[in-house]
Amino acid sequence: MRILLDENVDRRLKRSFDSEHAVVTVREHGWSGKKNGDLLASAAAEFDVLFTLDANMRYQQNLAQHDLAVVLVTAVSNKRSVVETAMPKVNALLPSVLPGRLYVVAA
Repeated sequence: MRILLDENVDRRLKRSFDSEHAVVTVREHGWSGKKNGDLLASAAAEFDVLFTLDANMRYQQNLAQHDLAVVLVTAVSNKRSVVETAMPKVNALLPSVLPGRLYVVAA
């Protein structure tokens, strides 16, 4: 599975995904500064999942119109140590995600 980490995600979280996934950050892909709508459209062409901490994305974007799943981790902080607590749930969820759907995982 090809996973794109949003700009608000600590790049070191890449190591927390199961090894069968190809994980790239927005910055590594050269998409820093893209607005959410443009990011979703671009990501849908190349990735299966967008991993984000941006809770507002679910209200600001029509996620169903994009051909990728969005995994949103909700946490009290964007700190890697906090978000990492959700990674076992995220890794268990990833094999069953469907394009156009939002999946919310609490940290």
